[in-house]
Amino acid sequence: MRWNAYETGFSLRAGQRVGLLGGSFDPPHAGHVHITREALKRFQLDRVIWLVSPGNPLKPQGPAPMAERIAAARRLMSDPRVIVSGIEALAGTRHTARTLALLRHGFPGVRFVWLMGADNLAQLHRWEDWHSIMTGVPVGVLARPGSRMAARDSVAASVYRGARLPERAAPRLALAAAPAWCFVNMPMIALSSTQLRAARAE
Repeated sequence: MRWNAYETGFSLRAGQRVGLLGGSFDPPHAGHVHITREALKRFQLDRVIWLVSPGNPLKPQGPAPMAERIAAARRLMSDPRVIVSGIEALAGTRHTARTLALLRHGFPGVRFVWLMGADNLAQLHRWEDWHSIMTGVPVGVLARPGSRMAARDSVAASVYRGARLPERAAPRLALAAAPAWCFVNMPMIALSSTQLRAARAE
């Protein structure tokens, strides 16, 4: 599938460095904004796309309606370098590996980087076809509160130990050939969508 700007709502050029941040964004919050701005800076990215998921296959309970989450994300994230997209619903996929394959095919020449918090690296081996994520595009891992040690001791970190780049190489991550991943430390915000949903329920 080759996508165009009309279908996706955005356009990308070959050679651009584009970070992909997936998640339910239920709800989006200041932590998402913080990790995105750090990724833009630390990995020297041109754009970041928030991939608002139709639903997380690892979570038994579905999220709020997708249109509501996309609208809330666009209200929150005002940086013109950041695109909020529901492209996974357009493509009919809920699995990251499949989404990455479609994006790479749909936007040839774009230098994609998969972005994740350290908490997601710790459980990456539970994701469907996770090896193709690590071998398909470079992966940028950003510190999350309480997750540094779990991420560094994770199955994925162990299997791909030889593909890890030092933190000083973060600006060149998008140019690296996969498998390549880089863990960066940064100021952290102790905030999560889970906490916000719990507070809202109370």
